[in-house]
Amino acid sequence: MTQKNIPHRSELLMPAGSLAKLKTAILYGADAVYAGTPDLSLRTQSEFSLEELLEGVRFVHAHGKRIYLTLNLFTHNRDIEKLPEFVQTVRKVAPDGVIVADQGVLHYLAEYAPELDVHVSTQANACSWLTVQSWAKMGAKLCVLAREVSFEELKEIREKCPDIKLEAFIHGAMCMTYSGRCLLSNYLAERGANQGNCAQSCRWNYKVRARRKDGSEVEITPENKDDFDFFLEEEFRPGELMKLEEDDRGSYILNAKDLCLMPKLDEYLRIGIDSLKVEGRNKSEYYAAVTARAYRLAIDAWYADPESWTPDPYLREIYTLQNRGYSLGFHEGRLTNIAHNYERTDTVGGWLFAGVIERWDGDDIIFGLRNPLVSGSVVEFLGPNDIEPIRLRLYEFIDAASGKVTEKASPGQGRAVRIPASLFHNEDSANLKRMLPPFSVGRTEAVLNEDRQALLQGNLMSMDVERGLRDGSEARPTLKGRAHTGKTPAQGLDSCCGLGCNGCLMFWNDEKYEKARETLKAKKIGQMLKAEDIA
Repeated sequence: MTQKNIPHRSELLMPAGSLAKLKTAILYGADAVYAGTPDLSLRTQSEFSLEELLEGVRFVHAHGKRIYLTLNLFTHNRDIEKLPEFVQTVRKVAPDGVIVADQGVLHYLAEYAPELDVHVSTQANACSWLTVQSWAKMGAKLCVLAREVSFEELKEIREKCPDIKLEAFIHGAMCMTYSGRCLLSNYLAERGANQGNCAQSCRWNYKVRARRKDGSEVEITPENKDDFDFFLEEEFRPGELMKLEEDDRGSYILNAKDLCLMPKLDEYLRIGIDSLKVEGRNKSEYYAAVTARAYRLAIDAWYADPESWTPDPYLREIYTLQNRGYSLGFHEGRLTNIAHNYERTDTVGGWLFAGVIERWDGDDIIFGLRNPLVSGSVVEFLGPNDIEPIRLRLYEFIDAASGKVTEKASPGQGRAVRIPASLFHNEDSANLKRMLPPFSVGRTEAVLNEDRQALLQGNLMSMDVERGLRDGSEARPTLKGRAHTGKTPAQGLDSCCGLGCNGCLMFWNDEKYEKARETLKAKKIGQMLKAEDIA
């Protein structure tokens, strides 16, 4: 692709769960941010008051960037009482868009704030060009596509919907349910996921328990656990026992890995997706900084030279974040076991958030601590515009408030240390101030035990498998199953009947059925394929 054929630039859209995270995302290269108050969006842990939200809008606009306000809850009657004040207040600062999921909210905005652009949330589950066109007819200016949309589907939606902006998730937590619509949290924790208060029950560990027929419970202990085997039997396959296995942490049967489409970023840029969205309003400033910087530099590098672009230097930065392992999600249309983490739910990464530059005091950095540091710790300061960090080994720590010098420094109660610019032997203070402005973050290497090192290595290997860089046979066990007969659920490619069932990811995505898919297009509505059609 030559430079003149490159479509309009895609924006990098970052989450902002607080005013500090908003400013960090803007500093590290976000073209736009999205934010909301905890009571009227799908993030009850959002740290914005309405006043802070207005301040955030003014800050973003002062820096020539865009901000979209989240109003994407599914309203209950009690929520509607707050709409007039929220809408009339935010009109005064003119946000660049309001993200909604509820059609009632959409029509309310159309009537009472017609000048505000409406963006349709991923909660609305837009998976087809017909749905996107429908939202456009209702006045939406942008539609956030569901995470379940494959890249091939996305391309067709782009072609058939040229008059509405499209937004796609490229990074962040995945959800086991349909674009976040879930009642599991309601049932298990009385916390409504669709009102922004999900308890993430899918990521809990579930212990296997045993009970005798007389009702007494068998206590499974480290001493007797090897005396028992536990199985599930599915009603359509009697006698086929599926063994339940867990370690001392439990079992994680619904735990999805995190989405990372950095390896496929060039494909999204090539077709001109308007907005590339990163999830994570509840994550730290460090997450905002590292993610924004990596994707910003990657996007700019592709536009500068698309032919020689590679994701590898930017992936290395993404890998420094705490994560559950990365997956390409539904990019290829099908999910495999690689996209799930059955072993554990905790995150792991090779680096920790050391702190943030709160301000410069003369030629001294005032560095707010987020994790403990000890004598000899190396802090990597991440400049917003450079992929290479600035490293500094610290042997002592000067308390910013008292001036006391210690060999250890711990976070808490707003603690900060003073770091003289003179300690950076290869940079003068003027250059450092330019490269490391306030809100710049620093990281320090995590000390991992053998178990967590193995977990981290396994997480990185799984992404290599999805990218086709590593043989995944050992990571992709064959799914046993048999032909689809009666009500028996099909499992695995070998058990796909090949008749063209709606919703069968194997039929609609695997190259084995490419010819069959073309044949099915010529069939009349209601006709399925026959054996001779797929031979």
